[in-house]
Amino acid sequence: MQIGPYILENQLILAPMAGISDRPFRTLCKRFGAALAVSEMVASNPVLQNHKRTLLKADHTGENGIRSVQILGTDPLQMAQAASLNVKRGAQIIDINMGCPAKKVCSVAAGSALLKDEPLVEKILHAVVNAVDVPVTLKIRTGWDMHNRNAVNIAKLAEQSGIAALTVHGRTRACKFDGQAEYDTVKAVKSTVKIPVIANGDIDSPEKARAVLQYTQADAVMIGRAAQGRPWLFDQIGQFLNGHGSAMMPDLINIQEIVLEHLELLYSFYGSTTGVRMARKHLGWYLANLGDIPATIKQPLYSSEHPGQQQFQVSAAFNFLINERVAIYGPSKI
Repeated sequence: MQIGPYILENQLILAPMAGISDRPFRTLCKRFGAALAVSEMVASNPVLQNHKRTLLKADHTGENGIRSVQILGTDPLQMAQAASLNVKRGAQIIDINMGCPAKKVCSVAAGSALLKDEPLVEKILHAVVNAVDVPVTLKIRTGWDMHNRNAVNIAKLAEQSGIAALTVHGRTRACKFDGQAEYDTVKAVKSTVKIPVIANGDIDSPEKARAVLQYTQADAVMIGRAAQGRPWLFDQIGQFLNGHGSAMMPDLINIQEIVLEHLELLYSFYGSTTGVRMARKHLGWYLANLGDIPATIKQPLYSSEHPGQQQFQVSAAFNFLINERVAIYGPSKI
């Protein structure tokens, strides 16, 4: 798949997720095979451009691969200015957010709320594309609600405006993340436009990725929530799509190493205090499907305030899980 001058190594993309797809998480997902990892959304409001959180979101220091930054807003001029600023800060692709269903975003008519106003969508797309000399991509939902699916119309506007690639999440704004994603609309979009189309929504396994690609004929898949606590999912899907069968899930010892590496990346990026706090949600996702951990271990794990303490509690949790698995299945099943 190609976006402007950039040829992706495979069909796997990490979704932009607020508070999640920061540089540490993007680094891990790219290492496990994500060909592209889009940043958290960055507000276009000029007042926020030099805010500490905004600067962190736009920080690509030492990041490997293509740097894609997602911007959010409703004013065409501000969006154009934000795109230009982020290119100066290192973005090689600008992604426009018209897919976020969050109430605080839609309440100001941003994100997927923009799908209700096609003339404004067109103005924003033209403004951003004309403001930068890098590829501009767009992420949308299938429409405003079940009775107003206008993704095909938006896709046509995107293509006419010079958008380089389009991601379609298979839910409406009204659906939020409830129910199951549908791919008929993604398929309809793909059959309508010539620009690359990326399918998104509920792609949580190698088999699902292949099925969605085959059904929609999309050029790539974008993976979001399914990668939380499972950055190795990209490797599993990649091997499956290449005909090598599903990659085995890492064993507990390898997962522990991945978790500790992630913690180090978070501490380095955010600093000790914020890094420890940011790590808590990731630890919850990593450990969710590994087995039951006693409260005496789990409680201090999530209440740790210092890196050393948090790392010690992570090791305690994995030691418990490893010993329990060895007792049941033997050392070969760790």
